[in-house]
Amino acid sequence: MTCLAAAGAATPAVADSVPVGVPLEAVETSLGVDAPRVATGVPVPVVGAPDVPRHHTGDLLPTPLLPTVPIGAELGDTLVASPVPNLLGKPETDGEGSLGAPATTLRTRTPGAVVGSPLTMPDGSNFGLPNLTTPKLGIIAPELTGAPAALLGLR
Repeated sequence: MTCLAAAGAATPAVADSVPVGVPLEAVETSLGVDAPRVATGVPVPVVGAPDVPRHHTGDLLPTPLLPTVPIGAELGDTLVASPVPNLLGKPETDGEGSLGAPATTLRTRTPGAVVGSPLTMPDGSNFGLPNLTTPKLGIIAPELTGAPAALLGLR
């Protein structure tokens, strides 16, 4: 039961995005043209629990030394719509063009580092002193997971 709770805590809970409408009504009033509508959502990143460093037999330093941290966010619905007058050269063919992106979940992990000690474990054949060894250095690559999409429309 404890293992399941720890696994659930390692992935961040994704919060909704904060909806934001861009007020462009003043453009219509001052310029006398139809302004586009712009609405989107600002993502709210949620940081999860960092990976726990683990000790392995024969290693002096834990792995990874610099743990990765999961971060989740939801890219909100985005809609940009603009009037398209005289689409075919006639006033009755007025329409509206739109570009929309549905909400999608985006998950990422920060990079991490694995560092090996330049000393070995104590050696009994060397009077209990550690031996020198080549230090190790590794980078855990960052991850980015998501499936954003866009819809282009004309009506």
